[in-house]
Amino acid sequence: MLVNHAGETALNPRQIVIVGGGFAGATLVRSLQHKVPADWRVVLVGEESYTTFNPMLAEVVGASIFPEHVVAPLRELVSVSSGHRFIMGTVSAADTAAKTITCSSLAGEMTLTYEHLVLAFGNRTRLDFIPGMAEHALPLKTIGDALEIRNVVLRRLAQAELETDPIERTRLVHFAVIGGGFSGVEEAGELVDCLRSIQRYYPRVKAADIVVTLVHDTQQLLPELPAALGLAAKISLEERGVRVLMAERAASIRADGISLANGVQLETRTVICTVGTRPNALVDTFSLPHDRGRIVVKADMSLANHKGLWALGDCALVPNARNGTASPPTAQFAVQQAQLLSKNILSVIFQRPTQPFDYLARGSMAAIGHMKGVAALPGLYLSGLLAWLLWRAYYLSQMPTFGRKLRIFVEWTWGMFFPADITHFRFTRSKDRSGR
Repeated sequence: MLVNHAGETALNPRQIVIVGGGFAGATLVRSLQHKVPADWRVVLVGEESYTTFNPMLAEVVGASIFPEHVVAPLRELVSVSSGHRFIMGTVSAADTAAKTITCSSLAGEMTLTYEHLVLAFGNRTRLDFIPGMAEHALPLKTIGDALEIRNVVLRRLAQAELETDPIERTRLVHFAVIGGGFSGVEEAGELVDCLRSIQRYYPRVKAADIVVTLVHDTQQLLPELPAALGLAAKISLEERGVRVLMAERAASIRADGISLANGVQLETRTVICTVGTRPNALVDTFSLPHDRGRIVVKADMSLANHKGLWALGDCALVPNARNGTASPPTAQFAVQQAQLLSKNILSVIFQRPTQPFDYLARGSMAAIGHMKGVAALPGLYLSGLLAWLLWRAYYLSQMPTFGRKLRIFVEWTWGMFFPADITHFRFTRSKDRSGR
């Protein structure tokens, strides 16, 4: 049942409401909507109208791919012809006893009732992780962040062409990335390849003057992967000109640079931060048990003492029966959790036993630049072009509809053989001369 902001009530079939349109929520919708009984409906509630393939955001910054290649419209995923629906809105309140949630939509406030509620709303960027980060650093979490970083990089090169002060020119063409995990390594690799590709369009900026620095606070890049692949990534980055600072921590960020904990000052006007996450505020809204911001769930992803309530993905602490540890907050695990949760919800509907989450990771991969990657597969480590192709093939397989897959495949292939785009988009509306 749905109650709109005007207080009108519409009788709907029994509802499964999914909050969050990321990897977990989007996969769950696709897996569940065609299997529920005829008198059930699936409702997806998301703050954005699309799901973002976050691991590919670095390639948007480097202009290796177009922004639309890393998003999939959620309305394409929802089978509206079967009565299921997507609501673009933000959840503002919840009553798990009454089994209702309230969300703010484009049409005003509305209340949804449910028989099953799935929480898949992920986490948020933490902007106070380092002093000065909120004011002076560029986070990389959304498609908007990626486009903003791309525009800033292009503006810095344009400024450097015109700058006469040599010290300021040095700052303008020095780009720093903080964090040596997946996002940081991918961003540093894409950025250095992009800059080398487009430098010829800025003849007054010498290639030798452009510097990309990666700051990481431990002795291994990509700590989620085997040490051998972390080393391979470091060697690849350094061979292409990235300065990699290991076991160094950023103590503070300024408008003109970074202060490291050892007292060293890095002079730069562009700092990209790929570290720091915080729980989604909805964790507190639902008043559920959590561990360091992740909702504590049982082995089948249900919540104890809350019938019909489930959680998965980055916002949930999902135990993995395969090894007894908590599942990592990665896209691979979110997809597998969603596929099992679809079966578990159907099992409850049909009064069958549910199953615990039990999954052996098929491997981990990272793109570390244009046509360069590393991959850890069962019994096999890869680096270079083959790893990069496998990485792209996996994300292409997750795209909805054959037509979208084909279009992206053709454009990705085209981009392999031509330089990065240098178009700078200005995202502001037109104004007349009076400034209105």
